[in-house]
Amino acid sequence: MPQHNSVAITDVQAAQERILGIAHRTPVLTSRIVNDRTNSQVFFKCENFQRTGAFKFRGAYNALAQLSVAQKQTGVLTYSSGNHAQAIALAGQLLNIPTTIVMPDDAPAVKQTATRGYGAEVILYNRQETNREELAQNLAQERSLTLIPPYDHPHVVAGQGTTALELIQEVGQLDLVLVCCGGGGLLSGCAIAAKALLPNCKVIGVEPALADDATRSFHTKTLQTVNNPDTIADGARTPSLGQITFPLVLHYVDDMVTVSEEAILRTMFFLWERLKIVVEPTGVLAAAALLEGVVTAPEARIGVIISGGNVDLSQVGKLFSVGLY
Repeated sequence: MPQHNSVAITDVQAAQERILGIAHRTPVLTSRIVNDRTNSQVFFKCENFQRTGAFKFRGAYNALAQLSVAQKQTGVLTYSSGNHAQAIALAGQLLNIPTTIVMPDDAPAVKQTATRGYGAEVILYNRQETNREELAQNLAQERSLTLIPPYDHPHVVAGQGTTALELIQEVGQLDLVLVCCGGGGLLSGCAIAAKALLPNCKVIGVEPALADDATRSFHTKTLQTVNNPDTIADGARTPSLGQITFPLVLHYVDDMVTVSEEAILRTMFFLWERLKIVVEPTGVLAAAALLEGVVTAPEARIGVIISGGNVDLSQVGKLFSVGLY
């Protein structure tokens, strides 16, 4: 297993230069009601305003921009339930690189449509019957495509870390940073940035309780997996942390916690209502840990990464009718 030095702060800083003027510098929002409720100063880094609606564009563009001329001409392939898919597709369009995306056939229609809209070839599979990693590797070999996985890639991790780098550059001192966790690309990248700029800042990753593989991995120091967890946070249905992200998470992250499905929904509606922003279930994981009291840090300066806003609006009525709100 690679050591935790596979990605360094210099890689994150180089990624920031690479994506400058291409990725959006997303806004940081504050809320008096949130500050009152948590007895702390909270800064929401809103990656739902990023291109393609999620932080994933940072890592995708950073990875594709560094390919060789030959790799760019042949094209890239990835597998994703949606946000990384769209990010790779758009980055490919901007860099004139052909993209092929392996997506589950039950991925939100809005994400499938957007991915095709950016010019990608989409190959659907049944997640109950097919291992997406194996399918992607086979296709990549057959077609001589470069595989860019959604999180377990050093250039992807470095790109995602620019999220926290920007946040700290904008708001300065933070005592705590809360980050959503699926495969650990965003979490490990943000933790690298936070620890380099603010050595005393704590970094906590947040997962759905129904998809708690990273939390179990963190506490047991052994890589744990989960199989197609039934969480509404579709971006966190990843089977496990990666060979690159797991050592990074162990080294740089201070703690891992989980939040319930009910907490995810309550937080999502709270942010829609109070901050007037559209956030997807996966996007509110970090905020849920704070607003539901899973993590408390009174009188602290807290950064919260809101990771994305790609909600299938046709499904919102179902979410509201669950009766949790």
